[in-house]
Amino acid sequence: MIKSYIKGVGHYVPENIVTNDDLSKLMTTNDEWITERTGIKERHHRKNRNDSDETTAYLGFKAAESALKMAGMTGKDIDYIVFATLSPDYYFPGCGVLLQEMLGCETVGALDVRNQCSGFVYAMSVANAFIKAGQYKNILVVGAEIHSFGLDFSDDGRGVSVIFGDGAGAIILSATEDKNAGDILATNMHSEGKHAEELCTKFPGSKFGWSDRMRVEPENVTDAEIYPIMNGNFVFKHAVTRFPETMLEALEKAGKTPEDLDMFIPHQANLRIAQFVQKRFGLPDEKVYNNIQRFGNTTAASIPLALSEAIENGKIKRGDLVLLSAFGSGFTWGSVLFNY
Repeated sequence: MIKSYIKGVGHYVPENIVTNDDLSKLMTTNDEWITERTGIKERHHRKNRNDSDETTAYLGFKAAESALKMAGMTGKDIDYIVFATLSPDYYFPGCGVLLQEMLGCETVGALDVRNQCSGFVYAMSVANAFIKAGQYKNILVVGAEIHSFGLDFSDDGRGVSVIFGDGAGAIILSATEDKNAGDILATNMHSEGKHAEELCTKFPGSKFGWSDRMRVEPENVTDAEIYPIMNGNFVFKHAVTRFPETMLEALEKAGKTPEDLDMFIPHQANLRIAQFVQKRFGLPDEKVYNNIQRFGNTTAASIPLALSEAIENGKIKRGDLVLLSAFGSGFTWGSVLFNY
């Protein structure tokens, strides 16, 4: 029987660190306010908000390089790419094809996933299905984001802009029939589109307009359309409901319980959400990995970045049972349960 296991992991963040105190110079906020509400102390932003070189695809490339090195592979060994992001280099094409070129892969398929905070969970679920169907052997799965170029760093945007950071994470998901290797045991994906505008960016698009609107009526294109908007309390209430649901669904599908887990990695949206879920399942600190304090919310990158860092730091070892869960814009949510 074909199994899919993680052969390599990697992550990358820009060198530029932005602290809460740094943000307090741009808007009316402070370290205490941000820390209390989100748990975040700092995040990484590319140094120049308009840098055309340090793009989302480039961050994904650097993370993928590390994952390939760990796996002892090159781009030529990859036969499919799944790239999750909400901040692509271009509106189209997606980042997957750009990464294919950067890595020198063969003319392999490149799929882009636009599921925001749940993007990596969705991407990993799709890659797992491809491998277990026997279609591909080595799939590169990437989550990467450059948020800093598109945030409102004024008082109007402070409720959202203090949360997000730039970064990338990647895994190599490979096929094996080795009974001693790891395996993805369960996945699930869900959505509830009626809440789409509770967390979204409205412009540009076919509903709120395109570039011609900027030329013809720029005074009518509002900040509320251009910049991300979030109904924070509404999102929080749904997240703390959907997280336990998707986690239990994955565990029950695999015949496991929360007590069986060696590590739980939640999407790094808000430390308060992670702590609520941790308490709900009675998980000790050593079985939950959070790094939002240092990286902020990196959306599709948050789970692979945390997974890569946890493995690098020896928090996850071969054979460990690991659960990844995410909730975000869409609304979308889901989980992946696997033996590493």
